[in-house]
Amino acid sequence: MVARVTHYRIRPGKMEDFVSTAQALTPAMDKLHGFRVLLILRGEEKDSQDAMAISAWDSAADMRNSENDKFYYKTLSKLMSCCESFSPMHVEEVLLSKFANP
Repeated sequence: MVARVTHYRIRPGKMEDFVSTAQALTPAMDKLHGFRVLLILRGEEKDSQDAMAISAWDSAADMRNSENDKFYYKTLSKLMSCCESFSPMHVEEVLLSKFANP
């Protein structure tokens, strides 16, 4: 299992747009082969403009293939337009994962 990690600096006044755009992306992600989970985290401070997205995938190939999905790519571009800056996406190996059973 691998994780894609990206850090974002959200433009002032764009946090709501950022979150709603990310929510619009989730149904498309559910259809992508190998997708497991998406977490979007906000910085510690109440009004922080920093966010981090972590998505987990069965394999690096599944993660790379997601970048070819047109809806996913278009929505991701819209998400990035809410940002002043963002780090390059990078891949981390998942050594351990545990999610609660629904």
